[in-house]
Amino acid sequence: MATQTESTQHTEPTQETQRSSLSARFEGDLFVHLALVGSIFLVGLPLILAVIMSTQSTTEIYEVTNLGVGSAGLSNYETALTEYNLMQYMVNSVVMSVVIVVGKVTLSLLAALALVYYRFPYERAVFTFILLTLLVPVPVRIVPLFQLMADLGWANSLLAITGPYIASATAVFLFRQHFTSIPESLVENARLDGVGPLAFLVQVLIPMSKGMIAGVSVITFIYAWNQYLWPLIVVSDQSKQVIQVGIKFLQGASQSGLTEWGLIMAGAVIALLPPLFVLIVLHRPLLETFAIQQK
Repeated sequence: MATQTESTQHTEPTQETQRSSLSARFEGDLFVHLALVGSIFLVGLPLILAVIMSTQSTTEIYEVTNLGVGSAGLSNYETALTEYNLMQYMVNSVVMSVVIVVGKVTLSLLAALALVYYRFPYERAVFTFILLTLLVPVPVRIVPLFQLMADLGWANSLLAITGPYIASATAVFLFRQHFTSIPESLVENARLDGVGPLAFLVQVLIPMSKGMIAGVSVITFIYAWNQYLWPLIVVSDQSKQVIQVGIKFLQGASQSGLTEWGLIMAGAVIALLPPLFVLIVLHRPLLETFAIQQK
């Protein structure tokens, strides 16, 4: 009997300890999850407000206390897409972004292949020069680039808004660093088998770099999609403009002397959808590009 009593006394504290440990762990996890939900809400609050404002009329927006869905509904979206030609700007931006992505990835792959698998004089100096181009700010390049586009006859064309973005030191750097992690034995075996450099790139390097290529493509697409200053300067024909400049055109809309912020917010939400879709579909390769592990 004494032995059973002692065993019971030893068992009860152990169970109480486990319960307190589980309770403390639950409280800790609950706090972490609440903090994460709160952070996500704060980050997404501007987008939520933009969506709400895009459904409101001009008078409803200027009522500060009005935070509900407006009476305009989807009419602001219809007006932005039809009357202000936002659909055409969307098409122009999609074409521009896709051309930049394809051109930049292709050129960067070839440049990284040359830097890693070829031996030529001043190889490090060439790579350093490529990286130094990142130090040149955009405003410094605008005037000579505009003059170059005018001399080539590319002004007010698709070539003008895509050509300057094809070369990228960042993409070359990322592909070069990725290629250096591939075993050199693969290169030697390819040379012994008589595989040429381009065939080696297509058959070996690209299949082994799908994640990196997808990540760079996502970054490049979003970067190209958000371009505003250069298209505004180099394109004079309004029908050839991109979506970011098109949103600027919406600011000229007014009703009773008041800016139609509902129309502007509708245009901003529309402009957000394509890069958001690309980011959601290819978010895993993007995280792998930045070496962020996912469970």
